[in-house]
Parts: sequence; C-alpha cells; structure tokens
Amino acid sequence: MGYLRRDSIEPRVYQEVIYARCKERNCLVVLPTGLGKTLIAMLIADYRLSNYNGKVLFLAPTKPLAVQHTEDFKRLFDLPQESINVLTGELSPEKRKKLWEESIVITATPQTVENDILTGRISLEDVVLLVIDEAHRAVGSYSYVFIAKEYLKAAKHPLVLGLTASPGSDEEKIREIVKNLRVEHVEMRTESSPDVKPYVQKIAFEWIKVELPEIYKEVRSLLREMLKESLKPLAHFKLVSTYSPEVSKREVLQAGSKINQEVARGNYEIGRLRMHQAKAIKLLHAIELLETQGLTALRAYLKKLREDKRAKSSRELMEDPRMRRVVYLLVQANESGIDHPKMEKLMELVRKQLERKQNSKIIVFTNYRDTGRKIVEELGEMGVSVERFIGQASRGKDRGMSQKEQKEVLEAFSRGEFNVLVATSVGEEGLDVPEVDLVVFYEPVPSAIRSIQRRGRTGRHRPGKVVVLMAKGTRDEAYYWSSKRKERGMFEAIKKIARELEKERPKEKNPKIREKVSGSAEMGRGKITPLDSFLKPKQEEKEELSKAVKEESPKMEKGSKVEKDKKEAGKIPEEDKELPIKPIFVRKPKGIVVYVDSRELRSGVPKLLKELGAEVEVRTLDVADYVVSEEVGIERKSANDFIQSIIDGRLFDQVERLKKAYEKPVIIIEGELYGIRNVHPNAIRGAITAVTLDWGVPILFSSTKEETAGFIYLMAKREQEERKKEVRLRSEKKALTLSERQRLIVEGLPNVSATLAKRLLRHFGNVERVFTATEEELKEVEGIGEKKAREIRRVITAPYVEDGG
Repeated sequence: MGYLRRDSIEPRVYQEVIYARCKERNCLVVLPTGLGKTLIAMLIADYRLSNYNGKVLFLAPTKPLAVQHTEDFKRLFDLPQESINVLTGELSPEKRKKLWEESIVITATPQTVENDILTGRISLEDVVLLVIDEAHRAVGSYSYVFIAKEYLKAAKHPLVLGLTASPGSDEEKIREIVKNLRVEHVEMRTESSPDVKPYVQKIAFEWIKVELPEIYKEVRSLLREMLKESLKPLAHFKLVSTYSPEVSKREVLQAGSKINQEVARGNYEIGRLRMHQAKAIKLLHAIELLETQGLTALRAYLKKLREDKRAKSSRELMEDPRMRRVVYLLVQANESGIDHPKMEKLMELVRKQLERKQNSKIIVFTNYRDTGRKIVEELGEMGVSVERFIGQASRGKDRGMSQKEQKEVLEAFSRGEFNVLVATSVGEEGLDVPEVDLVVFYEPVPSAIRSIQRRGRTGRHRPGKVVVLMAKGTRDEAYYWSSKRKERGMFEAIKKIARELEKERPKEKNPKIREKVSGSAEMGRGKITPLDSFLKPKQEEKEELSKAVKEESPKMEKGSKVEKDKKEAGKIPEEDKELPIKPIFVRKPKGIVVYVDSRELRSGVPKLLKELGAEVEVRTLDVADYVVSEEVGIERKSANDFIQSIIDGRLFDQVERLKKAYEKPVIIIEGELYGIRNVHPNAIRGAITAVTLDWGVPILFSSTKEETAGFIYLMAKREQEERKKEVRLRSEKKALTLSERQRLIVEGLPNVSATLAKRLLRHFGNVERVFTATEEELKEVEGIGEKKAREIRRVITAPYVEDGG
C-alpha cells in the first residue's frame, strides 16, 4: 500500500522512467527547472516508505524552499499532517529533536541538520531516503557533503537522490558531486530530449543591443589606459599573467596576497608594487560600474575615491590628468542628462507596454541593488507604480527585505496593486514568476533566463515577452557567449561521467518498473506550485508523448518486458519480494571523545573530527575551543583572528585564562599568517615568542581546517587511549549532567583527578558512600595509598574553621 495520493496526479513518462531507475540506487537527476524533479522525489519517497518503513529527509538550501516542499508533501501524501514537518534553525533544538522523533517526512535546511547530527540530537539510522535538492551545492565544505557521508555510514537502508537543473560546466566539480553523494547512476534530460520536448515550450526572447554613446567610449578608453599602466609592473614581476585590461579582478586580488607574503619574507622591493595593485583594483571596479551600471554609479564611486584622504592609491588616481578628463566628461554627461543607454531603452519598453495594456505586469531583473534603486527612481518619475524586490541581506544603509516583506510585495504584485516589480538577481532566487506581460533582464544572466525559458506548459507561468538588454562590446556580450559555451560543456561532461558509471555498474538481473502511477482527479486549484502542471494529460498530448518516448527508449515499446511489468501494477513477483538491502554500518562503541565549544561549529573542524571517528560533544565552554582531556585544552585561532587579537590586545588575556584552566594548554593557528593584514611580520613573531616563552603555551601551525582536525584528533587519541586521561568539564557554563556533577564533587577531594573520581564512584556506587568510606575501604580503590586515604578522611572529618577567624 502506498502513501502518495495517486488519484491526484499522473506523472509524465520521463518521470516514471527516472523513478524506476532511481528507486534502488543512488542517483543524480539533472532536469531543467519546471519539469517536475519534486514529483520524481515523491514517487521514490512513496516507494521507500512503503517497502522499508522509516523516514524521508528532504534537504533544500533555503527555508522558503523547504517550507514549499513540506506543503507539497502534506497535499499529496496520505499521512497524518503532524508527521510531515519542516526543520529550520528558527526552532529551538529541543523542539527540533521532538519533531524529528515524531515525523515520517522531514524537509529541512542542511545547516540545521548538520548541527543536529553533530550535537547528537538526531540519528539518521531510520532514514530510508535522503533527497538533496539543488545538488550542485554538494561540493567543498557545504553541509550536504557532511550529511551525505554521515547518512551513508549510519542508515540501515540508505538511498540518496540528488536533484539539480545544472550541476555546472566544470567536469571536476561534477565528479566531486558524484563522489560526495556516492552516485551510482545519472539521469539527465535537456529540453530537447524526446520524452521531455512535448512539455517544454520555449519563450521567444528578444535580445536588444544598445550602442554606448561616444562619451562612454572615451571614458572607458581613458580608464583602460590607466589600468594597463598599473598592470605592467605587476606583469613584469609575474604577479599577473597579462597587462591586458581584460585581466580578471580575482587575479589582481591574488596579486595583493602574493605581494604581502613576499614582504613578510623580507622582499621589500616587491612591496613597492602594492600601490600599482591597489590602483588596478580600483580601476577595474570603475570600468565594471561604467559598463554595467552607468555614468551615475561611476560618478558616485569617483566621488568616494576623491574623499578618501587616507589611501595614497586613491589620491594618485584622482590627481592623474586622465582621471581629471574622466571627471570633466562625467560632469558634461550629467548636465546633458546622459546615463546608461540601457536605462533609456528600459523606460521606452515600459512606456510602450503600459500604453498597449494599462494594467500590465512587468518584471525587471538586475544584478545590482544600486541599479535597481535607480530604475525605481526613474520609473517613479515617469509616474509608473513600481516596487523593489531584493534579498534579505543588508548592504550598508540599504536594509534587506525580510521573508514576510518579500511575500507581501509578491502578493500585492499578483493582485495588480502596482505595475512594475524591480528584482535583484538575489531576490529572484526562488521567485515564482506570476502571470506577467513583460520580463526585462537589465544584464544577461543566463541561469535566470534559463529558469524562465523552461517553465513548462502552464500558461499561468508564461510571460508574454522577454527582453534582454545588452551593451555592445562590453562584459555583457562576453558573459553571454561564455555562458553558452559553459552550458554545452556541462552536458558533454555529464554524459561522459554517466557512461563511466554505467560501465562500473554490474548488470542488473531483472530490472522492473513495479508500479504504474495513474489518476484522474486534479490537484488543489489554489496556489500555483511547480507540481500543479502534472495533471492528467489530454488524449492528443498522450499520443505525442508516446511517440516521443518510443524514439528515446526502445525498451518502452509495446510488448516489451518493461511494458508488461507496468501492466502488472502493484504485483510484486515472489522472487522480488526480498528486496536488496544495502550493507548496515554498525556504530562503534563510544571511543575518542572531544568536547567542542558550540561557537566552533561554523569552523567546519567539528564535522571533520566526527569524520575521523571522534565522538563530538558540543557544549558552551568558558575557556578553550576543544577539550581532549582533564589537562589539555586547545584554542583554535584563524590567522586573521590571531592578528586581530594582537591588534586589539585580547591575545594575552586569552592565553592567561587558558593557562589557568588547563595544565597543558595548546594554541593552534590556522591559515597563512603572514601577508594577510598590514601588520609587520616582527610584531607577529614577537607575539608568538611571548606566548611560547613568557607563558609557556605551545603554538601549532596548521595550513587548513583538515590539518587542525588531525592535530586535535591525535591529541585526543594520545591522551585518552595511551595516557588514559579523562576529559575535564570544569570550564563549562552549560548545566552538567547528574553523573558529571557527582564526579565534580568527588574531584574536589585532595589529590583526586577526574579518572580517580570515576573509579571511586564506580567502587562505592554513589557520592555519599565515597564520603563515608573508612581509610581501609578507600585504600581498596586503585590509585589510593595510605597517605592519600588519610588526607581524604582528614578533609571530610576536620571541623570547619573560617579563614582568618
């Protein structure tokens, strides 16, 4: 018996095919936006819950997406509503723990789940399906990577399903995703795949190229000439690969780090290049502003440089005769009312659209908040009703929008309370485009364009017209063509990796599609969600689809084995009743324990310790970031934090507290210490020398968080396994457990360490018996001789006399 309300939906054949291929092996599904990745996940979730019991965990990178998935599951799954829940950081840890235990389907943000795994609040043992939405994020140190690794270790019946519209064009990155999620099979469709094609209706795009006015070209030419001059000395010393103005900003930023590192090594000749590097960065930014945002934005930036009295590079730039010419040209342009030609074209497009249809809905996407603000001002002056839609982060005085504010603006736009919505590309993430008459992209942003381009057949989602503005001969044009190349590269890389996985996989003995999903009733007619388009198709659509699928897969032809199996819906042959079960990873008994300060979770070191095999106990520690025994407390400092603590004078206070709390304190400095801040290397060396010699605290240097975790784990192993030391918990603010309190009381006796306290409690059974034991009884405990027993009894029995009394 299944849980999915099958009478509400009829999946498309490509969804059924993907479901059949991915219900028993870890899969990566690459499917264009709007073509129903969520429904495939639901089909597999239904199958896994029906056959294995347990829980389904559906991860999404943002809270709104997680909430959306919860609503979809509640609407389409025949489960008690209270067993389908969303977990986010806004809920208290206790509430999350309770919800986890009560839930069958959980949708969540990955950071929340990662923290709950580390703190031991949740166990992944009973999770029978882990769905990773936006799986292209499963790289580097993103939470998806850690969760997938822990899940595959802990679960009895693990299955991973990764969903993405685009895993990226870099083959190495795709390989990393495949490795991190232990992907065994890749299912990819493009909008031109035969079984998908009938459902994709591409929107006609109009690309409008605008010609930059002469004044622009002259300003750009002057700035590029100055940039070339600043880059030449950097290129001469091989700090950048070229002195062409097309150099990337990233390369010039990296040159700054190289210069600082050379200075730290005493190479002061290279230090003279700092000025050229600083000027190059500022000129690159100026050119970017000119090309993408216009003369007004450039004018504001140059004004800021002129007012910057501290930076010598800013002063020199503004005193350059060519820059004076630029400022003169900008003043002229302002007086003539010239800004970016895109702005004029945008005003014209909006005006014409509103003349054609007075109550038109128009969305304008832009990359920059400043440009968005300018567009709102200009349209407002035209008398157009307009609102801005931006992300949640605040930029200086420009406060971000809360989720509630975002929702209110979108609802007002849907009701037609204003005509134009101006959205930044950050705001556009997760923005479900309602019925609109015109969409304008102020700059080419191919990922966003593709998102709208592949909306599927729902007329309610399809904009009437999409216009992309592009400035000739600028980054706009170059960016567009480079993105097209990358997209082609992505498909080729995925196909190559998919073929390799198929070769590695042993042949399946009896692949079957066991379930036919059918139905006639429509789903809820209220809010439009990506799932609303998967209603029962019309007869002609079925015929068109059938033809397409035959072209794609001969296996689906009439009379084939798969087709016969589909007809036997729900009938599972005897030989298949015993489902394949993946190996169970048995949890090891508690071994190496590391106490971790809760504020360290963000560093990524605790999850690396867990991967190394340590039991991570998260607490709020007064002193130290990591405690590995009663004697060893470790303070981890990033290189930047270490230097900052020298500057603001915190360092020696912290060292003093660490020294007082632990007999063997250790400091680990992580990262490249020299060249990241303008602090003289001798000041850094002086601080290190003082900590080591004056305070007697050893300092270890680590280049990465992986190395830091390695150091901490080895120290814990050495202390706890070889030297049999207990972990001391005295320095915690958090309330201790009963057994920890009992040990703490016994540790207060003379010459009683944490290890000895544990032995005493084990021997006598409780605190009272320890305190009433005779000298002879105390001596029965290993580690207590006559002298120690006598001293313990003296402290317990001696009359109390007030000090100085």
